[in-house]
This record gives sequence, C-alpha cells and structure tokens, in this order.
Amino acid sequence: MVVSDPAAGATLPSLTAFAPKEKAKASVIATMVLARLGLLTALSVPIVAGMTLKVQSLVSPADVAPTLGFVISMGAFAALLFDPVFGRLSDRTIGRFGRRRPWLVAGAVGLLVSLAVIAVAPNVVVLAIGWFFAQALGNAAVAAHTASLADQIPQWQRGKVSGMIGIASQAAGLGAAYSASLLGQNMLLLFLVPGILGLILVMVFAFVLPDQPMKRRPASEGGFRTALKTFWVNPVKHPDFAFAWISRFLVVLALFMFVTFRLLYLQQDLGLSKQDAAGALATGVLIYTLALVTAGQIAGWISDRLGRRKVFIWISAIIFGLGTWMLSLADTTSGFYWAELVIGIGFGTYIAVDLALVIDVLPNPDDTAKDLGVFNIAMAGPQTLAPAVSAALLTMGGGSYDLLLAVAAVIALLGALTILPVKKVR
Repeated sequence: MVVSDPAAGATLPSLTAFAPKEKAKASVIATMVLARLGLLTALSVPIVAGMTLKVQSLVSPADVAPTLGFVISMGAFAALLFDPVFGRLSDRTIGRFGRRRPWLVAGAVGLLVSLAVIAVAPNVVVLAIGWFFAQALGNAAVAAHTASLADQIPQWQRGKVSGMIGIASQAAGLGAAYSASLLGQNMLLLFLVPGILGLILVMVFAFVLPDQPMKRRPASEGGFRTALKTFWVNPVKHPDFAFAWISRFLVVLALFMFVTFRLLYLQQDLGLSKQDAAGALATGVLIYTLALVTAGQIAGWISDRLGRRKVFIWISAIIFGLGTWMLSLADTTSGFYWAELVIGIGFGTYIAVDLALVIDVLPNPDDTAKDLGVFNIAMAGPQTLAPAVSAALLTMGGGSYDLLLAVAAVIALLGALTILPVKKVR
C-alpha cells in the first residue's frame, strides 16, 4: 500500500499498512508488558532511591537535595530531548530487522552501559553525564516500545493493554525500591542487576515482536524545518492532542514533585535513618503498587466496556489529591503507608486509560512514534521541572512538605480539568 507525500513529491509506503486488524497474540502482549517492566525498572532505580544513595556517597548532607535535583533534571532533559528524536528515527527505519526492533535492542544495551558508568562515577559531573546518557539511550528503547503498542494492538484492545503496560511501568518502581533495600550497600549491583534484567526482557520481546519492515526510506522532507517538527504537533490543527498533552504534563508534574524526594521525605519529615527509610520506602511502594495494579485492571476493564476515558482521569485526580493531603498529615510510617495506598488507587486509575486515550487522539498514523515522542515530552518535561519546583516549595515551607503536597494536589486537579475539552474521546 502506498500514499502520496505532498511535501516530498514522492510515493512512499504508508505506515498505516501496519495498522493492526486482528486481535494481538498473547505472546506479543505478554512480552510487551514484561519488556516495559524491565526497561522502566532499570530507569526507575536511580529515580526512586539509587541516585539519592549515590549522591549521599559523593557530597555532604547539606548538598544532597540541590545536587540530586540537578542530576535528576539533567536526565529528564535528555529524555525530553531524545524521545521524539528516536521516535521519528524509528518511524523511518528500514531494513530486515524492522522499524522498532533495532532501537529496542540498541537502547537497552546503551542503558545498561550508562548505568555501569553511574555505578562507578567518582564525582557528580560523571554521575550527571552517565544519567544523561542513560535517559537518552533508554528512551530510544522506550519510544520504540510505546510505538509498538499502536503498531500491534487494535483499538478495541488498547484500554486493557494500556492498563497492563501502565501497571508494569508503575510496578517498576516497586522493583526499584526493593533493589535499593536489598542491594543498596553495593552500588555496582544496585544499578547493573536491573539493567541486565531490562536488557533480557527487551531481547525476548524483540524476538517475539512481528515487526514489519519498511521497504523504502521516505524522501527528505525539508532539513532543519523537519527537525523542528520532530518536537511539534500543531495545537490549533489538533486541539484534542494538545489538551491531552497538557493534562498529562500536569498530572505527571504533580506525581514527581513528591516521588523525586520520597526517600528524603522519610528521612527528614519522619525522622527515619537511611536504612529504615529504605525499608519503609520498599514497603510503601509495595502497597502503592498493589493498589495501582488492582485499580488499573478494574478501571481499564470498565473503560473498555463503557467506551469512556475522560471520567477516569477525573476520578484519578480527585483520589490523588486526597492521597497527597493524607501525606501532609502523616507523622508515622503507618500514615505514610495509608497515603501510598490512596495515591496508588488514584494513579492506577489514571494510567489504566491514559495511554489508550493518547493513542485515540494521535494526529497522524504515519508518524505514530514521532507523535508519541512529542507526547512523552509531557512525561519527561515535568521530571525536569519537578526537582526544582519541589526544592523551591520546600524552601518556602521552611523544610516542611505540607506546601509541596498541597500544590501537587492542586496541579493534579488542574490536569483533570484540562481533559474536559477533548472531543474525540468520551
């Protein structure tokens, strides 16, 4: 199947030829979900706890928070920059190995190498460089993986599979928390074990994936102007995409305003030692993940049956706001655990429908990975801003987390409001 490309004046193979028409095989879905779990576990270890422990081994206690914010922001900037770039390259990759498979494998290998650099980093500069490349190369694999969902899963299955992938993404935080608890005394094992696991699971998915290759490379589309388009989807022409983008940006910002400083919260606000804080973090993330998995499966199933997405975004934001309020009141680990339970239910409801909603409003089926890469800026961008915003709110609040959590709750509710104007999805 071919279509005419007005910009290039050439006849090109249409990527819509690869649009799924039949039910996806169970093996594809299972390995897709496991690959997401592996990739995100490897990327989550530094964010959840690993980077905090590594920074604490390199700088004085007074410098931990600003240094951590700087390093995490560097990696998030790399994700923001390279996710759409690798997505566009993936859309236009030719060869017998397919469009997604080369980037899945190369990205996972590059991520593992970068994690090794982080583990042995002798100073903050090397640490920041290692995390920058970990996020850049890891997002090559993530961009190809996300696009494979649109390639392989028909629309009527996307709510369920989106929920499973979202659950796997969040369950990665549980693996990261327990990695810190079990391997936190050995930096090399802490970073390499999840990286190796991620590479293995990605390789299995790449082997199973029925990734159809493009037969012909698209013609040039305009040089620098096209490069800029890699980071752009016109919000006037595609308002549904724009509103969905803003909604995700706000919801993710609200979540990461706390996640980045979760371990420090347990140490500073609840007065736990480093070892006790790591243990409490693992238990809290376990509770959070179990709640998220349960809520995500239920919400994804109901969403597919009703054919509705937006109402679940609303419900999730309200529950998330309640959870952050509970965190502000917590003065014991039990209070922290209850708050994690509620936040898990809220975010589980959100991720069950988020990716399905996004794919439903994609502007151009011939630019699936590129457009998903642009959308993933709404995931990476907040992670760039969250450490700085959180640090500023902590300073304004005199070291207390109350102001930070209150602002996070308001931002989540604004994210829910922003989804209302979307017309293509109910």
